[in-house]
Amino acid sequence: MLSWKERTPSATTSEPFSMPPFATLSTARLSLASTLIFAIALALASAMTFGPEIGGGDRFAAADEIVQAAGNGGSAKPVTADGERDSVAEELFARRISPLFREKCLACHGQDPDAIEGGLDLRSAESALAGGDQGEPSFRSGSPDASPIFLAVTREHADWSPMPPKEANRLTPEEIGLFRRWIEAGGAWPSEERVAEIRSRRSEEWAAEDGVTVATSPGTSPGWEEKKYKPESLWAYRPIERPETSASGSAAIDELLNARLPIGLETAPPADRVTLIRRVTFDLTGLPPSPAEIDAFVSDSRSDEVAFADLVERLLKSPHYGERMAQHWLDVVRYADSAGLANDYPRGSAWRYRDYVIRAFNDDKPYDRFLIEQLAGDELDPDDPELRIATGFLRMGPWELTGMEVARVARQRFLDDVTNIVGETFLAHPLQCARCHDHKFDPIPTRDYYAIQAVFATTQLADREAAFLPNENVDGFAEEAYLRSRQTDHQATLRRLDETLLENARRWYDEFPDKDRSAWESAVAEVQSGTGSSSDGGDVFRQARALLTRSGIAESDYPPKLVGFTPEDFGLERVARKGLERLRWELDRYRPFALSVYSGHTPQLRSVTAPQRMPPDPLRGGELETTCILVGGDPFSRSDEVAPGALSVLANRLPADIPTSVSGRRLALARWVADADNPLTPRVIANRVWMWHFGRGMAGNPNHFGSTGQPPTHPELLDHLAAEFLRGGWSIKSLHRLILNSEAYRRSSTHPDPKELERLDPVGTGYAAFRPRRLTAEELRDAMLAASGELNRTLGGIPNRPEMNSEAALQPRQVMGAFAEAWTADPLPEQRHRRSIYALNLRGLVDPMREVFNAPSADFSCERRETSIVTPQALHLFNGQASHSRAIALAERAIELGGTDDEVITRCFRLLVNRVPTAEEISLCQEHWQRMQEEHERVAPPRRELPPEEVLRDAIEENTGERFSFLERLPAHVDFVPDRGPEEVDARTRALAEIALVLINTHEFAYVY
Repeated sequence: MLSWKERTPSATTSEPFSMPPFATLSTARLSLASTLIFAIALALASAMTFGPEIGGGDRFAAADEIVQAAGNGGSAKPVTADGERDSVAEELFARRISPLFREKCLACHGQDPDAIEGGLDLRSAESALAGGDQGEPSFRSGSPDASPIFLAVTREHADWSPMPPKEANRLTPEEIGLFRRWIEAGGAWPSEERVAEIRSRRSEEWAAEDGVTVATSPGTSPGWEEKKYKPESLWAYRPIERPETSASGSAAIDELLNARLPIGLETAPPADRVTLIRRVTFDLTGLPPSPAEIDAFVSDSRSDEVAFADLVERLLKSPHYGERMAQHWLDVVRYADSAGLANDYPRGSAWRYRDYVIRAFNDDKPYDRFLIEQLAGDELDPDDPELRIATGFLRMGPWELTGMEVARVARQRFLDDVTNIVGETFLAHPLQCARCHDHKFDPIPTRDYYAIQAVFATTQLADREAAFLPNENVDGFAEEAYLRSRQTDHQATLRRLDETLLENARRWYDEFPDKDRSAWESAVAEVQSGTGSSSDGGDVFRQARALLTRSGIAESDYPPKLVGFTPEDFGLERVARKGLERLRWELDRYRPFALSVYSGHTPQLRSVTAPQRMPPDPLRGGELETTCILVGGDPFSRSDEVAPGALSVLANRLPADIPTSVSGRRLALARWVADADNPLTPRVIANRVWMWHFGRGMAGNPNHFGSTGQPPTHPELLDHLAAEFLRGGWSIKSLHRLILNSEAYRRSSTHPDPKELERLDPVGTGYAAFRPRRLTAEELRDAMLAASGELNRTLGGIPNRPEMNSEAALQPRQVMGAFAEAWTADPLPEQRHRRSIYALNLRGLVDPMREVFNAPSADFSCERRETSIVTPQALHLFNGQASHSRAIALAERAIELGGTDDEVITRCFRLLVNRVPTAEEISLCQEHWQRMQEEHERVAPPRRELPPEEVLRDAIEENTGERFSFLERLPAHVDFVPDRGPEEVDARTRALAEIALVLINTHEFAYVY
């Protein structure tokens, strides 16, 4: 069987992604080959008639031109059927110069015949030789230094303007050299038919060096259809081919890996069982194994392979498996519980999408179905609440529409965001590169970008009704009372300010006794009687003014808006109104709504200050959007209209049939993406799952399978996994089984010859040894809670709020014109100590622990988490309140379970680093325990401060620029029950907590080996 690099079918237009033939001359034969070519060329040069434009007919120079052409992917000149040979200049024009004209020149000099810059038309030899407005031919055969077109592209001649005019489009030195050689060789300008003939005859020879053309929809830039791509960069578009292997199942993985193992490199032995169960338990659940689970696996008398396979099955059935896999997925889709940007509005019902993802992984929902539901669940079954929840995927990006921005810009921001995230998540193609121009490196024209965007032109945002499901966790809704308390405070503030305004209005009339106040008093009385009163309260003054305005009374005859307000009044009014506005979003958390979408006309909106609901008739009113190519991505610069579509690079094998009806577009696109014949989709998810277990994908950029992404290190293996995935019915769990039961996954991270490993496989792509990984921020926190016995393992439900560093929690967080609420931790430990995936994730307020341990921002899709090592990590684990609290709880737990000091120390080791300590470690820990106990008996422990019940805010009022202050109440802190503090345990427990804290700060705790 041929290896991947050895498969070399010829490139044709009908098979645009096949590999061209590679050169067959070995390096040792190049010198002889070059000599022979030059000799043949010399003979040809003597016999051929080049004409006077060659420059004197120097046969040695002509022979050299032939050799140079051969060195650029050609060979000795081919002979046509009638014996005619192509001239060097003709070949250069067909191969190099014509594409350069199209790419660099014709936009100004021929693409639009009615707008020819400088009168110079470069569409043909005749028009080029006619010259421009100055009447001088653009080039002179054989004389580049006397040719205006050449002098202009050098950008160095005083008499000719630099061309192309934009510095970013300037020709490279190599391209300038091509122009020089072409003119020196005679400047032949063959007809289009002749060019096509030459290209057809030389296509296979030129393809290896120049690349191949790819059939796509038309580009917006000149010469798009002639753009060349290196065949190896098109690997992702080829059909998935299962490689031939002698083994099957997981063994086939090892066979394919070993085929590319560096020669002479030995693989590491299998990992021991303790290491292996810790590794796979974290990988599949994000939690450490319990001592009982470790003992059961270590004592299993069956073979390592059988015992481990059974362990994998048990972990795949764990409800915590879905939580771990969902965390990976939520990184990619940018899950957050707030909208980001200026207001960072809460997204009350976003948690239901998060729980949908967890359920999907736990149920092993077929990936094609999982994909379709997220893109078009509402179109798949309009009445299924679960499917409305699933489309929350389309709502994950940052978005808002305020009164200070243009609605069309905000709408376009959503369309651009959703177009790109669909490409990154499912197809590993960052499509935003084609928003303003045809893709520079991949066969993705701008037309394709807007064709995909047209699919979403009828997609509208709404928080839709979706009844709570029987398997959803709806506990904890009692905390809504704390939000209602904040609501009451804001309403009371507005009522006080309303009374102030009414009093100021009376004073205003006193200052202007000539004004008749009867109409005003009548309007106030009407509002106070109940007509049109506001649910927020404190609105009498504003509504009275509105009544008089509608009555046609001149505005100068009644009190001005916010009459007599002080800077403090201005500030308090804005804080209260903005607070009530934000609560409208946040209260949706406890209501049966889903962050979702619908298909319909685009409503006319000026600003969005509350959750949007689906209109009764989505096809009535608003605008039926049409999609056009936006020049430069500018929403106000519309060009050609574009119909809904998909990636045209795959059209030959997988055409996209997407309707233009209002509904059904997303479902059609989803089915195209999820089609088994789509080579991108199975490869993308197979690569992601591999990365989730080995720390990196075979294709190094899981969101980018294009030419500037890292190509796969093991393309045969990637295809094998993708093919097995399809054969397994799109089952994610089947992929886990294949990968985890391989020898590669079960290898030790300790290699028998580290120096040889570093020499032969420095970046670890040979998989000769398992690469250790650091636990993620979420795993670190959850592992501490699991070890201390405090972890609440309840699945799903509304977000919890763990304790956060007080400086971060209480910092004044600005939203547009006011403050966002402070971070308040959940009152009860069992609420705060849920798994980290359930922690409230606000774009505008990042937990310092998550940030310092590389948790990604929710503003952008995270294809792979980075692992940095920085000083604040050690400071956090050694000095942070969270690690100290966990150490106290763990010490108390270890002592309460009884036993000797040796057994207590051993228990701490087993709970934190999942192994038994050595005799030396026990001895050192006993000594340290005794010494620290004496120290703690001598020094009284500090008492922990409770979080404040209110915080004073100092601000600058934006209308007047003057300072004002206000108190923000934190009602949840009134009921706060702290974790056990050092003052509540004895000196012996505090001393043991010092040992636990040291273990929390070890590599063994923080890393999986």
